[in-house]
Amino acid sequence: MAEEITKQQRTSLIENPTEVQEHQNDICSSLLVILSYFLAFISFPISFIFCFKVVQEYERAVIFRLGRNLSGGAKGPGLFFVLPCIDEITTIDLRTVTFDVPPQEILTKDSVTITVDAVVYYRIFDPVRSVNKVANAQYSTRLLAATSLRNILGTKTLQEILVDKESLALRMQNMLDLATDDWGVKVERIELKDVRLPVEMQRAMATEAEATRDARAKLVAAEGEQKASVALKEAADTINKNPVALQLRYLQTLTDIAAEKNSTIVFPIPIELLRSLPGAVNQKSN
Repeated sequence: MAEEITKQQRTSLIENPTEVQEHQNDICSSLLVILSYFLAFISFPISFIFCFKVVQEYERAVIFRLGRNLSGGAKGPGLFFVLPCIDEITTIDLRTVTFDVPPQEILTKDSVTITVDAVVYYRIFDPVRSVNKVANAQYSTRLLAATSLRNILGTKTLQEILVDKESLALRMQNMLDLATDDWGVKVERIELKDVRLPVEMQRAMATEAEATRDARAKLVAAEGEQKASVALKEAADTINKNPVALQLRYLQTLTDIAAEKNSTIVFPIPIELLRSLPGAVNQKSN
């Protein structure tokens, strides 16, 4: 019975050479780990400097032992033990990192060339994935942010870009966060800093805005003249009902002129006032 079991094990090992190689690697790894512990023990006063590492509160240490990740994920913060010669440490900063997206020349949907730059805030939430999934998380995030900025703004018109900056930034943040999630990167915020137009486009927009303001001013002036004419007509109708009101208006005008200390005063005499004189009455009777 034992011979049959050993024969089955041999045949399974022959059929699966990968398992044989993994088994041999495990044996070699165990021997190297034992040897490393032995070296650390016999050189204890000196190995203390190399075997104990410290990471800050905002850092995590990803340890590779013979090329493989240690179980338990990233280490830290605080003090931890590593084996000399077989452990390799990669320290990851978990704080929020800010970088500027280089100015990108973008052709909008309405065929206008603009230059747009942005600022991106991100942090690493999974140190193990940021080391294993991508060679350089920061550089890859920079390139992806520039590409996403061109892809999103290229589908919008100039008016939409100038008006809906916040919604475009939020859409870009969601798109970039989804793409970098496998890398252990969390995009927290994206802001569009500046949208620069060509000089010719700026002049054309300034001319258009000036023409719009002039047309609006003329419209307001015309409306004012219309309202003033209506008010004058109502005032004329009111004065026509009582002739004495016109005399009072003359006296009020004279008072306003005298208040300015003028040396010459022109006082119009109405015909009705001349008719009230005695000579004018006798002349009328003759």
